[in-house]
Amino acid sequence: MSPVLAGILQLLALVVALGLSYRPLGDHMAKVYSSEKHYRPEKWIYKAIGANPNVEMRWPAYLRGVLAFSAVSVLFLYLLQRVQGSLPGSLGFVSIDPDQAFNTAASFVANTNWQSYYGEQAMGHVVQTGGLAVQNFVSAAVGIAVAVALVRGFARSRTGELGNFWADLVRGVVRILLPISVIGALVLVACGAIQNFSGIHEVGQFTGGSQQWNGGAVASQEVIKELGTNGGGYFNANSAHPFENPNGLSNLFEIYLILVIPFALTRTFGRMVGSIRQGYAILATMATIWLGFTALMMWTEFAHHGPAFDIAGGAMEGKETRFGIGGSSIFAVATTLTSTGAVNSFHSSYTGFGGGITMLGMQLGEIAPGGVGSGLYGMLIMAVIAVFIAGLMVGRTPEYLGKKIGTREIKFAALYILVTPALVLCFTALAMALPTPVHSMTNSGAHGFSEILYAYTSGANNNGSAFAGLNADTQWFNSTIGIAMLLGRFLPMVFVLALAGSLAEQTPVPETAGTLRTEKPLFTGLLVGTIMIITGLTYFPALALGPLAEGLAA
Repeated sequence: MSPVLAGILQLLALVVALGLSYRPLGDHMAKVYSSEKHYRPEKWIYKAIGANPNVEMRWPAYLRGVLAFSAVSVLFLYLLQRVQGSLPGSLGFVSIDPDQAFNTAASFVANTNWQSYYGEQAMGHVVQTGGLAVQNFVSAAVGIAVAVALVRGFARSRTGELGNFWADLVRGVVRILLPISVIGALVLVACGAIQNFSGIHEVGQFTGGSQQWNGGAVASQEVIKELGTNGGGYFNANSAHPFENPNGLSNLFEIYLILVIPFALTRTFGRMVGSIRQGYAILATMATIWLGFTALMMWTEFAHHGPAFDIAGGAMEGKETRFGIGGSSIFAVATTLTSTGAVNSFHSSYTGFGGGITMLGMQLGEIAPGGVGSGLYGMLIMAVIAVFIAGLMVGRTPEYLGKKIGTREIKFAALYILVTPALVLCFTALAMALPTPVHSMTNSGAHGFSEILYAYTSGANNNGSAFAGLNADTQWFNSTIGIAMLLGRFLPMVFVLALAGSLAEQTPVPETAGTLRTEKPLFTGLLVGTIMIITGLTYFPALALGPLAEGLAA
């Protein structure tokens, strides 16, 4: 079987699996967030944290819950790393330095999972399982909760109430993420991923010495890292490591885990607003971009440019032979079009255009299908922008799902789409202008610029993947990327929840003959075009200096 055909068959199998999961999972999530019943374990949690899950919150109270919980999470994870050397199960590792502890705490709480350290050489069992893995669950649940709050803003009227953050948080973990993760971990163990609490031991004898590895609860952390679109690897090689991702079957399953909840949330959206077709329109937009990027990436990486590429069947540098070009390309697009950031190959070694595709996927705002929760609310913000543009073209007050998009709403949407690019471009410019940060670049020229642009794009967009050529374990990068991750995660949430509150207060507008039909293919095309144009106008100059310049020079 040719490598190209193998890649196409993997993509088809993935599409079928996602299609079979779409309806049951989407409907289940809609029931979870619409239910008034509390399970007994959930009641125990509410009692422990002192929360009343039956109290409805307006958007400022909902936001305070998000920020307070996240601030406590950052502090807890920071302190856990700082005292690691005194904890049992630390495997002899010392406590983490302050700047790196801050970076890691910000990273995992912000659902970014950027790592400027070697996991197997820095983190013991307690920090990995009691700190990082826990944040993989709750940070993902926070993202879903904010998305559900925005959906309620569209679905409700004449009220500013968006639900209860604590109930949404707990239900997301207990009823959605935890059950799927248990089953998924068993699948990964069956595929060959490790799951233990062993210490450091030799794994084999090699010419000139031996190699040592520590064990760990890898399969359980791997599954939630993908399912929650987190991305932080137990080992430095991330999902390229055979202990995390042993073979082609586990690779395809991990890609499925990355995509299944973000795609299924469009069904949840349709259910909760009372129009399945509206959910299908958002799904079609996400799927169009995802399939287009995947096809373009596979074409770029399979293209032959000489005898070495012909022999290897494509650009195999930096890719695992057990995954090949197809499995690596599909994974790279899935992880950068969502906020996952896991890698099974190293994006720095992709072709110039291939590396640019991974960057562009993040710069779209990771909305196709995007992160768990963040992809849906990011796409709905873009839908508001698209409706506004359509209204300007026909001279009519824009409406979306029966809600008027007025001055207040469009200001919140505009602030949302401006904050992340501002963080990316300003921090990249500072790093290139100052004398010290550029010393962390492995390469010079366009590729070196791409390393820094990629780092801040990944951090501010809460992706967490790296270009694998930048030494980011410095005080400058640990601090600035940490700040970019926190601001890139929580500032957009402020505008999302403010928009949700504004929409929920409105009285529904009756549909007329002049109302834009947002469930039709025409609107899907308009939405795709809006996304690409906004991203292109924002990032094209930076991309021209980096991956485009490198690709044209190749």
